[in-house]
This record gives sequence, C-alpha cells and structure tokens, in this order.
Amino acid sequence: MKKYDRFGYLFIAPFFIVFSIFGLYPILLTFFMSLTNYKGIGSVYAADFVGLSQYIRLVQDDYFLQAFVNTLKIWDVNIIAQLTIAFILAVIFSDIRLKMKGKNFFRAVFYLPNLITLSSVALLFLFILDWQHGSLNMYLLRYGIIDKPVNWLGQPMTAQLTVSFIQTWLWFGHTFIILFAGIQGISHEYYEAAMVDGANRRQLFFNITIPLLKPILLYVAITSLIGGLQLFEIPFLLSPNGLGAPEGSLVTMVLYLYNQAFKYKNVGYASAVAYGLFFIILAFSLAVYRSMFKEEQED
Repeated sequence: MKKYDRFGYLFIAPFFIVFSIFGLYPILLTFFMSLTNYKGIGSVYAADFVGLSQYIRLVQDDYFLQAFVNTLKIWDVNIIAQLTIAFILAVIFSDIRLKMKGKNFFRAVFYLPNLITLSSVALLFLFILDWQHGSLNMYLLRYGIIDKPVNWLGQPMTAQLTVSFIQTWLWFGHTFIILFAGIQGISHEYYEAAMVDGANRRQLFFNITIPLLKPILLYVAITSLIGGLQLFEIPFLLSPNGLGAPEGSLVTMVLYLYNQAFKYKNVGYASAVAYGLFFIILAFSLAVYRSMFKEEQED
C-alpha cells in the first residue's frame, strides 16, 4: 500500500462512522430488544432476556395478522389504481402519434400532491369527509346522489377505500414521472419500424413497451410494495387517537408496531414486530422479482 493510499480511508471514514451510529447500531439494538421484555423504561441491557418468545408470540398474534390483512387490502386497491392511472397517462403523453403538448405543466400538476405534508393532507380529507358537515356529503346530498350523510371514516370498508384513494392521489404523479421517463428512454426507432410493418397501438404496447420497461416496472413495484407495507401516517392521522378505528380496519402493521411500542410500552415485542415486517417485505419483494423475470430465469 502506498503512503498516500491511506488518506482515502480518512475521507470515507465519516460515512462509515455516521452509518454505524445511526444505521447499524439501531438495527442491532432493535434485534437485541426483540429478545427481551424491555418496556421502554430504564436501561435496555437490564431487561429480562426471553429468547425467541417474542417471535413465537408474533406468529400466534391474531391482531398482527389482522393488521397484515388490513395493510394488504389498502395496498392492493392503491397499487392497482396507482399503476393503472400512471401507466395510461405515461403511454398517452409519450405516444409519438398524439404529440401531446404541455407535458412539463402536467407533470408538475400530477406530482404536486406528493409535495404536500401528510398532516395537511389528512386534515384536508378529515374536513372533506366529515359525515355531518363535510363538503363531499353536502355535494352528494344537494344533487340527490345520496339520501342521507355517509360516515366515510366510520365504516371499515369505506375507511380503507378512503386511505387507498388518498395514497393513490398522493403517489400516482410520482409513478407517472418514473414510467414516463422509462418510456421516453425507449428508442423511437422500435416504434417507427413496428408501425411501418403495420403494428397497431395494442401490439406496440405489449410487444415493445412492456418488455423494454420491465426493469422500471420492477423498481416501481418493489418501491410501492415497501411503501405500502410501511403505511402509517394517513391511517394514524385519520383514526381517533391513532388506534385504527373503525373496528380496527385502519390498523396497519406499522401502526400496530407504533402502538405496541409507544402506547402499550411493549418495546421488546414491537422490536420483534419490526423484524417480522422486514422479513415480510423481503419475501414479497423476492416474489415480485421472481414473477416479473420468470421467463428469463427459466431460460
């Protein structure tokens, strides 16, 4: 090793120091806490060691299972609507035959909801969906669409659909920009050559756009999956006292983790929930990857 090569380690040392303190240490500490019955009071190292009992409890916990099901329901509706809207818009705006104008303006408008703080979004929808004085019920009553006010956030199904709608509204612009950029990166020569051979829009979409867009779709699918399974802020802010009402329909896995740690002081069990969530996300991400690239893996 040359004398001056050692200075390279000096320059990269700050990153590893910061990562070790704020990244690696919390991960290891969380795993240690998951093996104890730590209650969040006093030193974690003085808590009783319980081994894998917290993980056994997690596997048998019906409330966590319900939180998992709630999260999947909310995410399923959200991701289907989000990808559908974003994909349609991306294809329309990138169609070389249509030559859409004002692309930059619409991209900014679509992305705008993503810039609003989640607390402001939750407060906005609380006012809109208030079942007694909300503007949505007032509008629907005025035009005779409904006979009486609907308690949108007081019924399990409508509450979950509301959260899915909010998530779609917040994130479809972000997904649209990524898909639009991916489609723009596909050479127009492929489309022009296919159109010369008489290909229609359907054939262009399924035989050129989709295959060449698979890496982008994989990125969108996995990042949306990770974000969806970590859903917390909107259900927490829309439900009274952050408990996931009505009837626990808005209790997501992260909200369940939060309540266990900070409301019920079961920090050790909440740490086990955190690691359970990690393995669930990992398993789903691998499943998405394998399903999207199944043909390449078989070859």
